Amino acid sequence: MKSGQAEIVEISKGIQKSGLTSRRIAILEFILRIVAFFNTISSAILMGTTNETLPFFTQFIRFRAEYSDLPALTFFVVANAVVSGYLILSLALAFIHIVKSKTQNSRILLIILDVAMLGLLTAGASSAAAIVYLAHNGNNKTNWFSICQQFNSFCERISGSLIGSFIGVVLLILLILLSAIALSRRH
Repeated sequence: MKSGQAEIVEISKGIQKSGLTSRRIAILEFILRIVAFFNTISSAILMGTTNETLPFFTQFIRFRAEYSDLPALTFFVVANAVVSGYLILSLALAFIHIVKSKTQNSRILLIILDVAMLGLLTAGASSAAAIVYLAHNGNNKTNWFSICQQFNSFCERISGSLIGSFIGVVLLILLILLSAIALSRRH
């Protein structure tokens, strides 16, 4: 009889340990969602407020560089804004995962939506990376000159915005992995 009770105690301790691990994963997921939100929203704001004007010979003729001049950078701002909106809305489900332990369906939904947002954010960041590369290096074969020697502040801001967005991509990958780990621990 004592061996049966010992087995029950060991099983209950294993369940409690598994529940504690799931809760830790859920808390880490919640924190990563907050950090990813701040990365994506700051990238969108930084890119959206980027512009620089340079005088040319006189004050009446000026060259201006804005993010909205290039559709790839506009797509970057929209993609980061959409993903940050999703991340702030997904915090409610992430909080439910902390409170409740049996949330398999909502975890599957979050994985699917996280993958979709990862695709959107990667597309936006990659398209902007191509433009940033051209802005820094140009392309001699097509006579596109690098503009970063003249528009230094513009290039620094769009490069910084791009770094924040790629950090958001890495955080979304981590979120997907954490959700998959949490699901696999339940079965």
